[in-house]
Amino acid sequence: MVQTEIIRGKITHFPSQENRTNDGVELVFSGRVRLREGEKKIIALEYEYNEGMAEKELQTVAEETVQRFPIHDLFCRHRVGRIPVGETSVHVAIWSKHRKEALEAMTWFISELKQRVPIWKWAILVDGSKHSVESLRH
Repeated sequence: MVQTEIIRGKITHFPSQENRTNDGVELVFSGRVRLREGEKKIIALEYEYNEGMAEKELQTVAEETVQRFPIHDLFCRHRVGRIPVGETSVHVAIWSKHRKEALEAMTWFISELKQRVPIWKWAILVDGSKHSVESLRH
């Protein structure tokens, strides 16, 4: 099963599922907004996205991950809009029999999400100015 969402507002994390007796691994990843981008202190990240296209591509990447790796399910919530430091911007849960395939699937999924899903990240500095994250990392 694959479930993906792009939302505004705080992310509710997927609950642990104790009834999954065939899965030995429940791997959870939560990406949070950190205090710095490059050398600059920030107050928030702002995520913009191509509505419609981003949802479709996120679902496609998730489905490809489940097909590519021996995992059972993948759930993902990605937040858009302004997200303050410390809050979650993306939350992913993967279930599988063993940790190796779950870790490999998670790594691949997050990398593909960042490359392919049309979501753009802007850093909001303490002075209120808005900069592309890439420009602050160089």
